[in-house]
Amino acid sequence: MRNFFSDWSQRHFSNPEVIELLLVLAAGFGIVLLAGSMLAPVLAAVVIAYILEALVGTLVEWGMSRLLAALLISALAFGFVPLILFGLLPVLAGQLKELVQQAPEMLSDGRQSLLSIQAQYADYVSVEQLDDIIGSVTIQVAHWGQSIVSNPLATLVNLITVLVYLVLVPFLVFFFLKDKELIGAWLTRQLPAQRPLVKQVWQEMEHQMGNYLRGKFIEIVVVGGATAAIFSILGIQYALLLGVLTGLSVIIPYVGAAVVTLPVAMVGFSQWGWSGDFGYLMLAYVIIQGVDGNLLVPLLFSEAVNLHPVAIIVAVLFFGGLWGLWGVFFAIPLATLVATVINAWPVSRNAAGTEAAPVLAEEG
Repeated sequence: MRNFFSDWSQRHFSNPEVIELLLVLAAGFGIVLLAGSMLAPVLAAVVIAYILEALVGTLVEWGMSRLLAALLISALAFGFVPLILFGLLPVLAGQLKELVQQAPEMLSDGRQSLLSIQAQYADYVSVEQLDDIIGSVTIQVAHWGQSIVSNPLATLVNLITVLVYLVLVPFLVFFFLKDKELIGAWLTRQLPAQRPLVKQVWQEMEHQMGNYLRGKFIEIVVVGGATAAIFSILGIQYALLLGVLTGLSVIIPYVGAAVVTLPVAMVGFSQWGWSGDFGYLMLAYVIIQGVDGNLLVPLLFSEAVNLHPVAIIVAVLFFGGLWGLWGVFFAIPLATLVATVINAWPVSRNAAGTEAAPVLAEEG
């Protein structure tokens, strides 16, 4: 057994480049774990800078100085912040508060329709079981409603945190865009002089991260905006809130769409019951999800690494458990990092002399 572990470690960790890569990864993860909350404005600024970098780079290619391009794009981007804060957020907060307050009544109304369905399947689901499920959900929703009604500001965001973000993040984004090469050169000087494996992983991840963040931002805006517009045309209540929730649901593939289906169906059923309007609503929602998954995602993420659904769900659970909302948002890039590291790892050979196959990436 000792020879087995000795041979395994010799094959995989004898290369000095591997040790360098592991140290760099450990340092990065350690900084985020230990100081992630303190560096949250910096992380937010890095995300926004990655999203805006393509626009700045385009203006630089057209002959504009990087200073002017960074200033212009930053000003345009953060010019929408007052509109969001004073126009969109109050409306969303009001709709969220009203929806949560009315949720117990919606569940109570829906109980009667569910009982009629239950009568057809009495051998599988009893009235008591149905009442227990509805009662548990009603109690939980009522608890959330009380929390929102008693302290709505704390439910949405912490005011002090928002003020800090409003002051620091725009400045950080501007300097990240303006001094991208300077900051990159400084970070490079902190690494070992000979670092081909680290360089390979970094170049791949920088490309993937930029594509992912820009694509995900566009996907959120397009899906959320289209959903809100279509729901408004259909006349459903809380169309803006449901549109925003649907847009944000794309952050977590597969799971997000399934979770948001519940409030969409609950609001539509409470408003229209088993009717043609409810059917049109759910059909529109299914079409939106289908267009997103089969047209928008392949178009936006054509250059991204294809991860198996199991790998995505595991990444969401693992990194979300470590870093909360940030971990959920970056679950796919971090899973891509793991896949990139495995694929870039110096290829070992098994006993038969054949190369080991990379893992995590989905075939096809």
